[in-house]
Amino acid sequence: MENKPLRVRFAPSPTGPLHIGGVRTALYNYLFARKYGGTMILRIEDTDQARYVEGAERYIIEALSWCGITFDEGVHVGGPYAPYRQSDRKDIYFEYAEKLVHDGFAYYAFDTPEEIEERRKSAERSTRKPFQYDVFTRKSMRNSLTLPASEVSKLLASGMPFVIRIKIPQDIIIEINDIIRGHVAVESNLLDDKVLFKSDGMPTYHLANVVDDFLMGITHVIRGEEWLPSAPLHALLYRFLGIEKDMPQFAHLPLLLRPDGNGKLSKRDGDRLGFPVFPLRWVDPKTGEISSGYRESGYYPEAFVNILALLGWNPGTAQECFSMNELIDQFSLERVSKSGAKFDVEKARWFNQHYLRMQSAESLCDQLLELMNPENGFIDRNKLTTIIPLVIDRVNFVHELWGQLWFFFEKPTSYDVDLINKRWKPETSRVLQWLAEVLGGITDFSAGSLSCIVKAAMEKESLNPGSVMLPLRIALVGSAMGPDLFQIMHYLGKKETLERIDGAINSISVG
Repeated sequence: MENKPLRVRFAPSPTGPLHIGGVRTALYNYLFARKYGGTMILRIEDTDQARYVEGAERYIIEALSWCGITFDEGVHVGGPYAPYRQSDRKDIYFEYAEKLVHDGFAYYAFDTPEEIEERRKSAERSTRKPFQYDVFTRKSMRNSLTLPASEVSKLLASGMPFVIRIKIPQDIIIEINDIIRGHVAVESNLLDDKVLFKSDGMPTYHLANVVDDFLMGITHVIRGEEWLPSAPLHALLYRFLGIEKDMPQFAHLPLLLRPDGNGKLSKRDGDRLGFPVFPLRWVDPKTGEISSGYRESGYYPEAFVNILALLGWNPGTAQECFSMNELIDQFSLERVSKSGAKFDVEKARWFNQHYLRMQSAESLCDQLLELMNPENGFIDRNKLTTIIPLVIDRVNFVHELWGQLWFFFEKPTSYDVDLINKRWKPETSRVLQWLAEVLGGITDFSAGSLSCIVKAAMEKESLNPGSVMLPLRIALVGSAMGPDLFQIMHYLGKKETLERIDGAINSISVG
């Protein structure tokens, strides 16, 4: 293994949209491969045809591309070990399954689903323990270990449906070394005789992934914690197939947890708490149900990648924001945690705001205009570009910008009633009329000039700033929102400012 070129793979199943936990797995594989000059492979593991979902493979490829995760070989780019889709490789697996049977490490099982279900029910009634097809129960089942060889041959020749199961040895300890979790030891008696080859002519994940990892020269298997219980089985398969020296190093990543830390993060949690759990928007091809995605929710791919990188990996420094190149340079599996990582939606928004602030005003202007509906009418691009920096610290996403600056382009059509009831006094209209006269006499309508003149005028008249500035903001904006008032007046201009003050006096005084 030491002399082999480093090769890793990301091997998702096309059974639906790619969960962000899966994206993180792909990311860690990518960072590891790029750091050490290795090869990154995308393999589609579609052995479970019953759960295959149309469009899922295309979604996976598009999602990873959006994240900036590229592949050297794979189902979409080809390579020397093609095909990279397991359903196109099914003839390969039967040969290995048959070898295991021939060598005494696996066996044919002819039990029908109904017979196995009856055994489950019987076990529950008698022992209240779940039935497991294993070293203890296989001796009482219909398989090539219990049936005469002649009958096995006859059943196979007749086309009787069968599966091939691994024959787990009795009373041994199976050991593996995991890069993240260290030494792992499991008693073989706890394992069941997993199906390796199904009656539909397809291998299960267990056989297919071991065979493919061997044939494709995979040196490191970096995958989710949910596969840790299967690692001893996979180690046995390497041993039984006589390829133990080619067994890759394993690294099982921690789970992504709910924000409260109680349980694995699911789509239901995202729906309940208002954040996506998929990288891109997904429309279920059967039900039409729509699930939100990070891309469509306004996240930058750089922010999304940064979020995922720190969910389970600790750089060992105080740095939080990393470019992809910085992640590649600093990433190591040794600094990946064993314990689950809690997803923090507020931190995710913070990351996006960081990358938003890194954008130029011109770029943000283009992004915002692209999002806006034509019904918003003509928007002065130069003016919009100048105003965006005034509100950039108030938003986390591009689509939130318009909500913070619309009043620079449109008159308010309503006024905050609660604010008016609290702060609009009988004399407020008269104060605003006085302020309009002051503003009407100002020739330099820059923010600095407005600030000096208005503040001096209020001081001369002994007016409390709160009695003037808040009503002014209501008149110009319709509420208490917005950046510095003098900046607002500067960009509105004298004519528009005076018209809005006059409109508020007339509307609110009769309201």
